[in-house]
Amino acid sequence: MPEVAHQTAVEQTFLDRAVARRGEILVDLDTEIAAAPADRDGQARAQVLRRRRTELRRARDGLVFGRLDALDGTVRHIGRVGLRQADDDAEPLVLDWRADAARPFYTATPLSPQGQARRRHIRTQGATVTDVSDEPLDGSSDSGLVGEGALLAALGQRRTGRMGTAISTLQREQDDIIRADASGALIVQGGPGTGKTVVALHRVAYLLFTYPQLAEQGVLVLGPSARFLEYIEQVLPALGETAVVSATCDTLLPGVVVERPESREVSEIKGRVVWQSLIEGLVASLVPEPRELRPRWEGEEFPVSAAKVAQMLTAVAGRPYHEARRVFSVQFRQIMVDAVVERREAMLTEVEEGFEDILATFRPGWDDGGPSPAVSGAEVDGQLSDGEIAELRDEIFASATVSGFLTAWWPDLSARDVLGRLLRDRALLSTVLPDDEIARVTDLPGSLAASDIPLLDAVADRLGPVTPDDPEGESVADRARRSREWVYGHVVVDEAQELSEMQWQMVLRRCPARSVTAVGDIDQAEASHRHTTWAGAVGAALGERWRPAELSICYRTPSEVMELTGPVLEKAGSSNRPPKAVRSSGVPPWSLATSPDDVAEVAARSVARLTERWAGGTVGVVAPASLMGVLPAALPGIPVMTAAEAKGLEWDATLVVDPDGISAEPRGWNGLYVALTRCTQELGQIVVTR
Repeated sequence: MPEVAHQTAVEQTFLDRAVARRGEILVDLDTEIAAAPADRDGQARAQVLRRRRTELRRARDGLVFGRLDALDGTVRHIGRVGLRQADDDAEPLVLDWRADAARPFYTATPLSPQGQARRRHIRTQGATVTDVSDEPLDGSSDSGLVGEGALLAALGQRRTGRMGTAISTLQREQDDIIRADASGALIVQGGPGTGKTVVALHRVAYLLFTYPQLAEQGVLVLGPSARFLEYIEQVLPALGETAVVSATCDTLLPGVVVERPESREVSEIKGRVVWQSLIEGLVASLVPEPRELRPRWEGEEFPVSAAKVAQMLTAVAGRPYHEARRVFSVQFRQIMVDAVVERREAMLTEVEEGFEDILATFRPGWDDGGPSPAVSGAEVDGQLSDGEIAELRDEIFASATVSGFLTAWWPDLSARDVLGRLLRDRALLSTVLPDDEIARVTDLPGSLAASDIPLLDAVADRLGPVTPDDPEGESVADRARRSREWVYGHVVVDEAQELSEMQWQMVLRRCPARSVTAVGDIDQAEASHRHTTWAGAVGAALGERWRPAELSICYRTPSEVMELTGPVLEKAGSSNRPPKAVRSSGVPPWSLATSPDDVAEVAARSVARLTERWAGGTVGVVAPASLMGVLPAALPGIPVMTAAEAKGLEWDATLVVDPDGISAEPRGWNGLYVALTRCTQELGQIVVTR
């Protein structure tokens, strides 16, 4: 005990030094930012400095959380952000957890110590060291976990309803995924409690640190629900990352919201990838057919032949509808300029030839070798000057009359109107859907369901904006959030097993380079699509251009609960094994039976007991949709949700009400698997007898 106290004091001294150094760096950054030149390079530099300042300001907690003692005597402290020493040539005072040199903190084992003799976990509250625990890497102890004491202590803490960072307790299989190469699509399979979301978010932080150019493009994080995004919203800012946009597939299209619910059957139909080619073909067919065009300028017609129009249309083929029209419009206006110039000069030449004798009297000496004036133009020599042509070009290009003529022939289109046209076109739909499914998608109101958003996005993509978007904002995230056309440097998809094929198309439009990290559990899928494997889920979008990874260890859900999940998975039709739980809560799962009439009262009493037992933590209730009308009213202040809504969330204690009702829902055994695995300490079930 005295040794632990001594080492705690040692680390407190170091933390005091790190806090002081952090303050010095912040002062230096303020000075540099204030002195930055006003030119473009200076402001770009200032933006980088401001990002670093924000990162340091947020690094109050976890400034130092670990230490590596190497076999050669080198000591390195690990923290949330790196801290350089006053001497730039010296080793960093604190090593950023994302740096390559910090990796042994997560991956060294007694069997593979990677040159390290000891790993130390340092627990802090603000600027105070509360405890230290050492892990020798000489083979004297090996539980298979990195920092077992620190990990189990973190897992045993009360849940607050917000996700916290895990940079001090990441395990090797998690770190391998976090630091995996950013090229291509990485699909991570992980059962309940394996840390999928933690891994995905820490990977964002790692990638932005390792590839600074991503900060200029931004990273998109897609979650399954607004509630889930609220749950994770503090993680990335706590890790120092702000070039991130969080959204759901339903909110990914700026200015568009879901307006109505829709049946699972219709949602499944609209989620199929066949709509992509259907939409591409429809929008391509809306480009006008070539014909002779007869625009007017100053009362005269200037015909453009059908052959020339066809040539210009061929030149813009394949571009989005409105972009093609913009390019065509520029070419068309230039043809008009050339035609007007040619006709004016021809007319002036005819006039001049008819009045040579008269003109000669006003131009004495011009034809006998005398000096000619140093001026030119239509009024002098029948040829328009460069200035006159430029003025004419400006007038034609700015002409509302010409714009109106072009728009009448090649009109602006609304994505929503085009989608409505598609959903009413039975003949077109019959090329990809049978009659009974056509009836389901055409006999619907014009308001938008969730399954319409990816279709609308596909239409908007092929149309393109009427005018190019030039978003302005204070940050990359602000600009990206406002622009449907924004291309991200990387996309993270959580609960990726829920995405339909058309939603995957939506993802790839925002990251054509396919730099994607998708995490999920195919066994927790509750979406309307029918995929039961990752190959089926992502094949339409990625083909074989993706690589798999797996998280096999359950850190969150206690072993007492995980023992219940095997039969549930089997009934769900899965061939996967549940992840291996590494901890026991010591609290066996329990169940109560009640009648349908008493379910709310029994649930209220059970929640009251759980809330008292896990004071300072959280309690959540998962129930079938049929009970969503009665339970929330009986349990004010308690999160009550369906299995689909609970996905990705966790509480200290979970009460599952009517598990048979959950399993009877569509994909109900998958839903029950979700419901049973939300707790970190205690699981209770209320069985409704019927």
